Amino acid sequence: MAFLDYEMLRLIWWALLGILLIGFALTDGFDLGVAALLPFVAREDRERRMVINTIGPTWEGNQVWFILGGGAIFAAWPFVYAVSFSGFYLAMFLVLSALILRPVGFKYRSKRPDPAWRARWDWALFVGGLMPALVFGVAVGNVLSGAPFRLDSDLRAFYEGTLLGLFTPFTLLCGLLSVAMLVLHGSAWITLKVEQTSAVHARARAIGTVAALLSILLFAGGWAFVAYGDIGYRIVGDVDPLGPSNPLRTTSEAAAGAWLANYGAHPWMMIAPILGFAGALLALFGIRRGSEPAAFTGSSLSAAGIIATVGLSMFPFLLPSRIDPHSSLTVWNASSSAHTLAIMVVATVVFLPIVLAYTAWAYKVMFGRVTARDVATNPDFY
Repeated sequence: MAFLDYEMLRLIWWALLGILLIGFALTDGFDLGVAALLPFVAREDRERRMVINTIGPTWEGNQVWFILGGGAIFAAWPFVYAVSFSGFYLAMFLVLSALILRPVGFKYRSKRPDPAWRARWDWALFVGGLMPALVFGVAVGNVLSGAPFRLDSDLRAFYEGTLLGLFTPFTLLCGLLSVAMLVLHGSAWITLKVEQTSAVHARARAIGTVAALLSILLFAGGWAFVAYGDIGYRIVGDVDPLGPSNPLRTTSEAAAGAWLANYGAHPWMMIAPILGFAGALLALFGIRRGSEPAAFTGSSLSAAGIIATVGLSMFPFLLPSRIDPHSSLTVWNASSSAHTLAIMVVATVVFLPIVLAYTAWAYKVMFGRVTARDVATNPDFY
């Protein structure tokens, strides 16, 4: 890795973190969307079994991206991991509690034929899909607006926020955008996976249309909030991309509208927000015209564009501090050592293609539409 200096290694891991988060949104994201839609697109047990079995074979593997993302933050950005996971502890607990409901719901809902028993587990699956989607969006909103933490001279982190303090008008807008984005993705997946003549397919199309429109409106609202609200941070003075990882060596300040500065300096970054809007429009077109591949491609592009917009807008910030901007964590001051990042690059080059190849093979093997006849005649279905 002699040809990669410390600056390049930091940039690589910033990009890889974004790729892992996008991978999580594109795979486990439609699982969350499908679960959040379960009570609304399916009205009786056979229909609900159809919906559940659209994600039943793959949801566990899709969680790999969530684990990889958390591992990447822990290893590549230890300051970010320490501050965010300790400060947002209660919010993370809500997410994990909701995610725990998913495997339990999948495994237990069909253990008894009692309708009330199955209905309770169906609502548990709904919570397991909606809650993470909402909280993840609220968390991103708090990252954009700044987290209430500070570092002392010994680099000890002190979090001075509360759980309810995470929910502000802007962060709630981000949470609703996250829900709309993943519900759109889940709707597109359902239309791709269930038989086209079913009532489930028709309901998924109807909800997907609304979710696509809401994604566009909420994304535009978030953009306006960032452009005209009191949101944004910037680095004051020179930055040493090769310097040691010490957040207190960087001077940062709050600056309204600063998140848009990167687009003026690097116009190519506008690709991300354009992709966010264009993907949602493509998904809307595909849903309305009955083109399921176009709808799913559009929802995927929209999710990728929205997430990329956040990362590109904030660069080089990773976690700004609202109460003490001087403590803000950036790509240049919060990474692991160059040696650690280099070893991780080698591991990623070796193992990430294996994960991608296995994932592609699994989807190929398990591809196909789920029909009412399948769930009626196959006892191995959920």
